[in-house]
Amino acid sequence: MFRPCIDLHEGRVKQIVGGSLSDDPSSVRTNYVAERPAAWYARLYRDDNLKGGHVILLGPPAFAEQNRQAAREALAAYPGGLQVGGGVTADNAREWLDAGASHVIVTSYVFREGRVDWNRLKDLARLTGRQRLVLDLSCRKREGDYYVVTDRWQKFTEVRVNAENLAALAEFCDEFLIHAADVEGLCRGVDLELVQRLAAIATVPTTYAGGARSIEDLRAVTRIGRGRIHLTVGSALDIFGGTGLRYAEAVAFNREQERG
Repeated sequence: MFRPCIDLHEGRVKQIVGGSLSDDPSSVRTNYVAERPAAWYARLYRDDNLKGGHVILLGPPAFAEQNRQAAREALAAYPGGLQVGGGVTADNAREWLDAGASHVIVTSYVFREGRVDWNRLKDLARLTGRQRLVLDLSCRKREGDYYVVTDRWQKFTEVRVNAENLAALAEFCDEFLIHAADVEGLCRGVDLELVQRLAAIATVPTTYAGGARSIEDLRAVTRIGRGRIHLTVGSALDIFGGTGLRYAEAVAFNREQERG
């Protein structure tokens, strides 16, 4: 299934090459900067009854408040219809849920010194409820294996994306969100090896993001993912300035899948 996204950077909806994210604005590579606000996209997704989309707040702390305001406006436009991630901690998770997020998405907060901080994860799951927590296990490949990366996808952790780790983490969350950071924003094709691996080992619903460029990628992920892996498409979509996939095609694909 297709799942929509709203990526916020400096308070604006953007499509960014994932591996270029850093605190240095000059190093960030951007595919698209929207003229429309985040709330416009949220209303679009609401009107097309798209579920499970996410709003991700990206970029340095200097622009955090601009991102938060844009995210709050998106949630107000589609209450209960969007997940929120980016800087989520135990201190602000309830705030985002109260603002209308269906789930909060967490990554760096539950990883410290390259490992899972199980106490933080357990406390957060108790605070939000397991059913409203998504773990962002975005990853990069190193020496033939996939490792969770944090801090804008720049820091490798020791946590492999394997069956043992995903089973343990799934005890505390409702879903996984996994960006293939090495191909994110490049529109050069999906990492089908990762999709196949996730289909075999993920025990909770999982959304994959990274590299999608056409309706064929959406079909391939649905097939190889055995219907268990959802796909987020960003830069290739026409609503984000892309030419590879029309948003209307993605919506129609979901409706076909729902009809069976």
